Amino acid sequence: MTTIKNTLFFIFILFYSFSAFSEQTVEEIIKERKSIFSKNYKTAKRVQGLASNGDIDEAKKLMIEMSNNYKRLLDLFPENSKEGFGTEALPSIWENKDEFNLLMTKASSNMIELTSVVDEAEDMKATLGKYMWSSCKSCHSKFRAPH
Repeated sequence: MTTIKNTLFFIFILFYSFSAFSEQTVEEIIKERKSIFSKNYKTAKRVQGLASNGDIDEAKKLMIEMSNNYKRLLDLFPENSKEGFGTEALPSIWENKDEFNLLMTKASSNMIELTSVVDEAEDMKATLGKYMWSSCKSCHSKFRAPH
């Protein structure tokens, strides 16, 4: 009888530990994706400033960083991270997961493409709008809660 009680107690502790660990994991996931989006916005503003002032090489480094961030975001929207921890992600992300992933992939590709066209851009604001800012807008309009 004692062995059964000990076994059940061990199983309870084991499941409780996994539950607590999984909650921490969800928190980390949500915090990471929020951090990446925030960083990409700040980086986009830096890209705009650098490119507008002719510092194209530094801007290109940041464009590549943003591209990599978009790729990372593809892994940061698992089913168990829909709610909590101040997420501003709308349910439409999970309802339209393929579309969302396509937007993240396109945003990443746009940043890489921007590195190849920015040198010859005649209208820097329009070029950045087409390749960088439009990606932000297309995602925010459908997949982010207004704030």
